[in-house]
Amino acid sequence: MPPSVSSRVQHRAMPPLPDDITSCLARWPNRAQTAFATLRETVLTAARHAQIGEVIETLKWGQPSWRPAKPGIGSTLRCNWHPATPDRLSLYVHCQTNLLDTMRSLYPDSSAYEGNRALLMSLSDPAPRPVVEHCALLTLTYHRKTA
Repeated sequence: MPPSVSSRVQHRAMPPLPDDITSCLARWPNRAQTAFATLRETVLTAARHAQIGEVIETLKWGQPSWRPAKPGIGSTLRCNWHPATPDRLSLYVHCQTNLLDTMRSLYPDSSAYEGNRALLMSLSDPAPRPVVEHCALLTLTYHRKTA
């Protein structure tokens, strides 16, 4: 029997996936689920490093998303796989931020971008983990005041 969606997506020491995200991922192909598992681990690691406290994992616009539980700290980060672009995941940030301009200036050749809204990640050749972790860190702390 093949492993369940939640077992493919949960790594050790990761909190359990919310049921709504598990149901969403069940419609994705195995390769996308595996890439999501790595992405999720990277996002949650970035959140721990940023010391933002609890992260809410839920569906936003039908897509898995992460945001700080405490208001005023950061912005929402969403992920999607779509059958129209079956060989990639898209990592979305709020389009009215400068997050992708920042990422594009720091990592011009490490990733593909879609305007001011998405970091595009190939399932066969994903963006380097440090790039994705930095994007997650900047997004989840976007509204944090610095000293």
